[in-house]
Parts: sequence; C-alpha cells; structure tokens
Amino acid sequence: MKTILAIVRPHILDRLLKKITETKMVESGGVHAVKGYGRQKNYLNEYQGSEYSMAYLPKAMIRLEIADENVDAVVATIIDVARTGRMGDGKIFIV
Repeated sequence: MKTILAIVRPHILDRLLKKITETKMVESGGVHAVKGYGRQKNYLNEYQGSEYSMAYLPKAMIRLEIADENVDAVVATIIDVARTGRMGDGKIFIV
C-alpha cells in the first residue's frame, strides 16, 4: 500500500477527482486546501490601486491510498489531467 500526495492547481481539482474515481483503483483518500510556493516564488498582484505580494499561492492537495500495483496507473492519470506545461503545475509525492 502506498500513499500518493498530489499538489495541483485548484481549478483542476474537480476534473482530476472525476478521472481518478473512474479508475476504481483508489482505496481511500482526502482533499485539502493548501497554500505554497515553488519555483514561481511569489508574484505581485494589484488590488484597489495598490500592489501586494502573493507569497503563497492557493493549491489543492489530494491524498490517495493505493495498492502497490496500481500506483503507476494513478500517477499517470494525475499527470495527464494536471499537467499544463507551465510553472506551478504542482508536485506528486509517493510515500
């Protein structure tokens, strides 16, 4: 049994969860709202005429418990759905 932690963009979450549940390979899981930064570090945003820093960007973290033989297929599904090719796509950790 392995745990997959996938940190993805929030707007991709619903589509990703739908695809993952279609695989019928997930034993259990959970979704968490998280904030973080990676290579994009932070960026400046403008609100009511003044700039402010968005040091931590909103992300979604999915925790999935998967049988060992299904890990590669589920990771491939996550990559297919979540990858946009731009900085900030997220990370996948297998524990």
